[in-house]
Amino acid sequence: MVFSESATAPTSFPDPATAYIHVPFCAHHCGYCDFAVSTGTEHLIDLYIEALGAELATLGHPRPVESLFVGGGTPTHLSATQLERLLTLITHWFSWPGDLPHAIPPEQWSPAFSLETHSQPPFHRLSPPIRGPEFSIEANPDSLTEEKAAVLAAFGVNRVSIGVQSFQPRLLNALDRQHRPEHVEAAVAAARRYIPVVSFDLIFAAPGSTQADWQADLETALTFQPNHLSTYGLTYEKGTPLWKQRYRGAIIPVPEDDELAMYEYAIDRLTAAGYEHYEISNFAQPGFRCRHNERYWANEPYYGFGVGAARYIQGVRELNIRDTQLYIRRALAGEPTIFQREVLPPRERAFETIATQLRWAEGIDRVRFHQRTGFHLDELASTVIARLRELGIVEDNGHCVRLTRRGRCVADAAIAEFLKEA
Repeated sequence: MVFSESATAPTSFPDPATAYIHVPFCAHHCGYCDFAVSTGTEHLIDLYIEALGAELATLGHPRPVESLFVGGGTPTHLSATQLERLLTLITHWFSWPGDLPHAIPPEQWSPAFSLETHSQPPFHRLSPPIRGPEFSIEANPDSLTEEKAAVLAAFGVNRVSIGVQSFQPRLLNALDRQHRPEHVEAAVAAARRYIPVVSFDLIFAAPGSTQADWQADLETALTFQPNHLSTYGLTYEKGTPLWKQRYRGAIIPVPEDDELAMYEYAIDRLTAAGYEHYEISNFAQPGFRCRHNERYWANEPYYGFGVGAARYIQGVRELNIRDTQLYIRRALAGEPTIFQREVLPPRERAFETIATQLRWAEGIDRVRFHQRTGFHLDELASTVIARLRELGIVEDNGHCVRLTRRGRCVADAAIAEFLKEA
């Protein structure tokens, strides 16, 4: 059968239902981090919020979304007052379709209000899932206080992702992290007093780490009963301090076989503890998946604002400049903040959708894939599917194609095989 791209590829795109806001400021730039981060520039925070407001104003009018994610950087590096200004902007330009409150009036969330009058009991493992809009923010353990948590909750934030990375001082040092293990308990206590969903980020295969180290980190993490866990193998991004140390031979990476064993142990231990392994690196208690990130993995449109932020709207991908001072100057001058713009042809968009959806535990649903891309999965990738199925990398039940456990261990290579056909 001959397939016609022009006849079936979508000619219109839905409006984004999710938005990402980037806050670049950090107390310290960790050695492995390749994100758009700014340190030692606290004097720019207020100007940055003003510039962000100018970029958000290009929306023209408030937009309804179902999820918001404020990342960084370290958004909670901002003061409580600065967080108020930031969240006032965000909740002005993005509205909820449900009944989640945008904001509690400032006079009601003074320190006396937040720490006494409206304190809430801690949320535990069996907290009910958030059914309405999802409003997430990233935090470092040493920057999330009760005062800040109260401000976040006052503006409707209902999910916090804490960058724990490890509970062992020597591994935190190896990762060039500044927080200490004891900061995690205080951060979790502050979050749970006001915010119902707590997620941890953990890194395995740090230089010098062992399987026993990783097992200890997971056991400690489970004692906090987080609703969600993201586990990432350390990557050496080119140009970062850790990459340079590895290049010079100053540090030796964990052997690949050991790193694979750590990943497989996480799968076994966390699923045994009741977590769904719903994406290659992500585990959630039932009902607590990160719905914001699920839209990324579905390759759906999304808004993005702030330095280094990406957006995908009406089939166009744009990336903002990564220099914080230049971003501020351009935004305040009413100039474009875009660094890169790309319009993918329909076929390339379809293969990009394969690459993102294959990360899901559910894999690629043939019917939804055709509805979204206009292409039939088998007309694009039947040969690759058959080859990887024979190798035990994917499984195919006729409705969905998904990675096997073995396939998840070599996910990047499996996805690359599909992209070769693009």
